[in-house]
Amino acid sequence: MTPNASDTVSDTHEGINRIGGIPVRNLWWLLLYASSLYQDCQRARIAIEDNPDDIPALVAEILCHYVERRLRRNLSYGYQTREAVLGRVRGRIDLLCTERRRLLDLGKVACRFDELTIDTVRNRYVRAALEEISQMVKSTLAHRCRSLAASLRRMGVIGEHPSRNEVSMDRFGMHDIEDRPMVEAAHLAFHLALPTESEGAKYLSKPNGDITWIRKLYEKGIAGFYDVVLSKKGWNVQAGKFIDWHEDCKSSGIDKILPRMRTDIIIEHPALESRIVIDTKFNSVVTPGWRREESLHSGYIYQIYAYLRSQERDGDSLANNASGLLLHPSIDHQVNEYVVIQNHQIRFATVDLGADSKEIRRQLLDLVC
Repeated sequence: MTPNASDTVSDTHEGINRIGGIPVRNLWWLLLYASSLYQDCQRARIAIEDNPDDIPALVAEILCHYVERRLRRNLSYGYQTREAVLGRVRGRIDLLCTERRRLLDLGKVACRFDELTIDTVRNRYVRAALEEISQMVKSTLAHRCRSLAASLRRMGVIGEHPSRNEVSMDRFGMHDIEDRPMVEAAHLAFHLALPTESEGAKYLSKPNGDITWIRKLYEKGIAGFYDVVLSKKGWNVQAGKFIDWHEDCKSSGIDKILPRMRTDIIIEHPALESRIVIDTKFNSVVTPGWRREESLHSGYIYQIYAYLRSQERDGDSLANNASGLLLHPSIDHQVNEYVVIQNHQIRFATVDLGADSKEIRRQLLDLVC
């Protein structure tokens, strides 16, 4: 079975929530790899690969990492508007309150002023996220989340969970830009509790069933996975790269009408003299053929062939020996075939998005390593 546009409705099979046959947990798996936040955390070498199938634990690790980093460098302070009756003027005088309560007779005055505080909307939001996700993860990680939340409270972050409007109005400046990853991780924690398709009591974000959204997620998730896993092994991963035609001669107006070539993913290892051009296709690897039951998509073959042959140049061993991979998703069905055409290997393969995340990981690595 291969995902297609007609299968984007949600269904439940054997207790597993699915969209178009794809378990929802695997869409979240792709979503995390597609996010720059997860990739940044991987480069920071924190322990979030121990159990890649446990998404709440994965997000909790990300959140704890960034909170701990901010605590080492001190949390950001901010100004908060306060109203108080004081013995001296501070900020602006609230004349109406002062007169109504006859405060001047008591030698006091009602004031409205801005006070520098650590109990900001941003810090309260992060503390609330730690408390929220601590209820979804196992004992050791849950203790870590609760301990960090308690640390924030001891530092003075004691206010209530901020409203959505308060959070949306929060803006980052040049001096506090390092807070952004921590806040994004907190946002992810709130909107990941827990990712299912079942009706429940909370309004949370969920994977979109639209085929266009899933197709984009598939491409970005695969690129993010290879970037996270292979970059630390000496591979260079580029997503959405434009490549040139290397024209020998051209007319004056051809640049206005000649389309550019844009690859989905290019991974290369200069030391191994290996380059793989990957094109992700969110449809079946085969289609009904002429005088045969199944046939590869001829247009896709022409496309990957153009990507490979157009880059050949004297002295460029990476380009001259590059291989191509047309990578399709599937459910409970595997294809892994290849052909060598004019010194370029072109592989036609599927990755089973119905499997668990460890099996998906193994399949993706086997295709390139």
